[in-house]
Amino acid sequence: MPDALADDADADNASEHWEVAAVLAGGDSPKAGGFKFFVADQRWVWSEEVARMHGYSGQVEPTTELLLSHKHPDDRARVAEILERVRSGGLFSSRHRIIDTDGKTHWMVVVGDHMTDESGDVVGTQGYYVDVTDTMQADLTSEIKQVVKSRATIEQAKGILMAAYGIDADRAFDILTWRSQLTHVKVKTVAAQFLEAVMREGLSPESVSTIDRLLLPGDPVAS
Repeated sequence: MPDALADDADADNASEHWEVAAVLAGGDSPKAGGFKFFVADQRWVWSEEVARMHGYSGQVEPTTELLLSHKHPDDRARVAEILERVRSGGLFSSRHRIIDTDGKTHWMVVVGDHMTDESGDVVGTQGYYVDVTDTMQADLTSEIKQVVKSRATIEQAKGILMAAYGIDADRAFDILTWRSQLTHVKVKTVAAQFLEAVMREGLSPESVSTIDRLLLPGDPVAS
């Protein structure tokens, strides 16, 4: 096949593949885009969307070195191993971070599949990038909220133990940890269950009276 016809066929196939990726991402923003890698001449082809994900607004000639230069330092070694498989036409899927030309970090899901010629012979790899940064950030925000909530619960439980036994915060946490190991339940769950039990059982009338007295204005506790 003449080179011009081959390029047209490649463009048509790439266009179809990239449209599928765009549907996965939704919208007009560059949340998804396609790529192709030709084993024979070790040549990469990026869609406009993938180029924009990396921060390039115009034409760019992607290379393996350029790809690696955009990978997050903590992910670079792992991605380099994946690219070695790609360079021989191998399959792969990965979730990793890239850093665009403005220094912004993006989480990417990248999936590759065999690319074959008319004879069915594998000539490379094709696939798509999907930017999942927003999803990852939402998940991270949710996790942070859960951590804050769990920490508050643990601190409350520690406070009750400190008052009840006259111990410091570290010893109170040791008690919660001991209970966690004994019951094979997470510390945050132990703390929550303990608080629920205290609320359910309540304090003795003497304890409530003491608290009332300590909270009243003019109590000698402040003197």
